[in-house]
Amino acid sequence: MRGWWADPTDRRSKEVGTAIPETVRVTLVPDTPPSVPNFTQWPSFPFEGDLHVKQLDDPVATEPPRRGEGDRECTACGAPDEAYIWAGERWRVRAMDRPTGLPMVLILESRSHLDLGDLPNLLAAELGVLTVRLERAIRSLDGVSRVHVNRWGDGSAHLHLWFLARPYGQLQLRGTFLPLWDSILPPIPESTWRGNLALVAAWLADFGGRQLAEPPRIQWQAPASFGAVENAETAVETALHEGSSALPVSRQSATDSGDAADSGDAADSGDAAGSDAVSGGETGSAAGGEGAPDRTEDEAVPSVAAEDPVGHTDSGALEQADGAPPPPSVSNADAS
Repeated sequence: MRGWWADPTDRRSKEVGTAIPETVRVTLVPDTPPSVPNFTQWPSFPFEGDLHVKQLDDPVATEPPRRGEGDRECTACGAPDEAYIWAGERWRVRAMDRPTGLPMVLILESRSHLDLGDLPNLLAAELGVLTVRLERAIRSLDGVSRVHVNRWGDGSAHLHLWFLARPYGQLQLRGTFLPLWDSILPPIPESTWRGNLALVAAWLADFGGRQLAEPPRIQWQAPASFGAVENAETAVETALHEGSSALPVSRQSATDSGDAADSGDAADSGDAAGSDAVSGGETGSAAGGEGAPDRTEDEAVPSVAAEDPVGHTDSGALEQADGAPPPPSVSNADAS
């Protein structure tokens, strides 16, 4: 007789959970895998549409040397400190040569030509401290949610770690494909980029080393001051223009004064009519119906001084402001 543990209908077997289910669902596994991996359906994957997998090349027997290996020059060792945003005694931090799509992309490099596995204990300990410090500095920037720290090392034998800042709220940029999105997204404004570099460099310099990235220069402008200068120049030009246009009017007013003196109206004649009667002696001819003769330029100057109080002295000479152009002569004003 079979034991109770083998009887699927036995109550005791059901109690201990060893019963075989009455129905079993079997899912068929396709013989051929999908044409593209499943991560192409992730929201963070930056491409869509008809995708194809590249043909994998055959492995090579000997890998080519990286930069800094063999006879290949090491660009990091030959770069001066001025090419970095911060430089310390044993470590340096550099940025890209231009803004990219992410708020910040930085590279931490050792000053000595060493790879990750070649670091002595002192540098290995400092690497951990600087990694945390640089991550905090980047994460303190406005609009940064997370900082991805990556190390590949396939291009250069000189140790360098990448720090990529993910923008806050951009959930589609989470995960593995953030470096790809950095090349796809439009670059951030250069002023924002340079300001962020200066902030990170200042953060690191608080713990030592030199801050080499400076904030962008502010284009100082004082529209109010410039406007005041322009208004002053405009006022001088307007005064000069009004002075030149007032000369013919002065002649006409002088003629009118002479006519008023001939008609016997003493109130309207003014000092100009009286001076005409004394110096010219032609009041009688004007009373006979003939118009007053045109005045010369020398006689019109006192009339201009009396009628144009803006910027003129009693003698009719324009008071020049500091740096103002000289006033035009009376003859030039008449010509215009």
